[in-house]
Amino acid sequence: MSRLLRILAVALRFRLYRFLPRYATREDGTRAVRLREALEALGPIFVKFGQVLSTRRDLLPLDIADELAKLQDRVPPFDAGLAAAEIEKGIGCSIEEVFAEFSREPVASASVAQVHLARLKDGREVAVKVLRPGIEAAIAKDVALLQTAAALMERLWADGRRLKPRAVVAEFARHLEDELDLLREAANASQLRRNFEDSPLLAVPQVHWDWCAQRVMVMERMHGTPVSQVEPLRAKGVDIPKLARTGVEIFFTQVFRDGFFHADMHPGNIFVADDGKYVALDFGIMGTLTESDKNYLAQNFLAFFNRDYRRVAQAHLDAGWVPAATRVDEFESAIRAVCEPVFARPLKEISFGKLLLRLFQTSRRFGVEIQPQLVLLQKTLLNIEGLGRELDPDLDLWQTAKPFLERWMGEQLGWRALARSLRQEAPTWAATLPQLPRLLHRLLAEDRAGALQQAIERLAEQGERRNRLLAMLIAVVAAGAILIIIAA
Repeated sequence: MSRLLRILAVALRFRLYRFLPRYATREDGTRAVRLREALEALGPIFVKFGQVLSTRRDLLPLDIADELAKLQDRVPPFDAGLAAAEIEKGIGCSIEEVFAEFSREPVASASVAQVHLARLKDGREVAVKVLRPGIEAAIAKDVALLQTAAALMERLWADGRRLKPRAVVAEFARHLEDELDLLREAANASQLRRNFEDSPLLAVPQVHWDWCAQRVMVMERMHGTPVSQVEPLRAKGVDIPKLARTGVEIFFTQVFRDGFFHADMHPGNIFVADDGKYVALDFGIMGTLTESDKNYLAQNFLAFFNRDYRRVAQAHLDAGWVPAATRVDEFESAIRAVCEPVFARPLKEISFGKLLLRLFQTSRRFGVEIQPQLVLLQKTLLNIEGLGRELDPDLDLWQTAKPFLERWMGEQLGWRALARSLRQEAPTWAATLPQLPRLLHRLLAEDRAGALQQAIERLAEQGERRNRLLAMLIAVVAAGAILIIIAA
């Protein structure tokens, strides 16, 4: 209750009621600054909300979008003395013992942490990230408020159970908890760097593990221009349309090839090197997908890009996302009515605000259930689409993504996928096969009622047809073995 009263007090202090429709027509030259300052005053979760909004220039007035963009890396920093004390506590010694140079003025400051530049004793340039003091308690209060609001939504709102607000908040809280542990962030950075090792698309800083702790992270300093500064990038000779297409490819590569993706891709966390290569920063929030999620999403995306709305509708039914009694033809027709108008149009001609509203109305009509594990992916996709719009309004998002998905699906369903699966399972087979005779003997010995023995005898009586099937099975296993040898 005290936190809720605090939010109301801040809203009144910064006159946020002036955003209500009855005041919208009045001249207000300070509205954007007041909104940004209010979000800063309310703390990390509200700052993150402002960061997401700042990428949606198609949904917000430009003055508000420009002002909220300052939340990406220009949140007021905390005291340099506190930062130095926190860093020394984390690395276990004085700053002078580790760093030849250390800048006490942060180069970037965001909702959860701030970053200082430094140089190691051996001359290597590094960036030192340190958490804000007391950040854990501040976030815990907001999460508790969100949990209370989510519980009320499920109880009092007709759509509450379908939208699963408590599950969504729990998923959000889990990722926030990860973001408050810089050792986890360092591990995320190492994994992403490994995934894109020697890649011409994306560069990820190296982690210096000797000086990392739960509240401090030391990593390689990366040079580049923020991706939102289009004109300076163009002046350096960077191909902006190609940059936009590359961003889409990086996103789909992370999601479908690796099932491990950067889920906080606002412009403050993305640089562009002079050679046009993307540079990723801030790895506190990463999303993961299971093989089942990846296959389901890929099939949906591909069906969507091919305008196969029947397949999209059927996939939702098969996954249990809509009630089993739903008529596929009606659901297909509704999806077509929403999606067809956006095809063959560049981003600048698509109103995603209207599209999202119509999608919400359709999901409500057919009882589509929200999938909490995919909320982070949906939020990231909105960020990517907003970034693509900012870089190249003429970008055709669908045609850019479709070839990648077709290639990925071919690899997942073709002979290469079979060979890869066989190769992955080969060690298990090698360990299990020698044990089969002993396991079978034990099973037969314990088959007191003789049911297993009778079943084996019935199978033996199937005759020639069963033998032919067995021969085919042996042939398949032999072919698999050959593929394993070739693939190795």
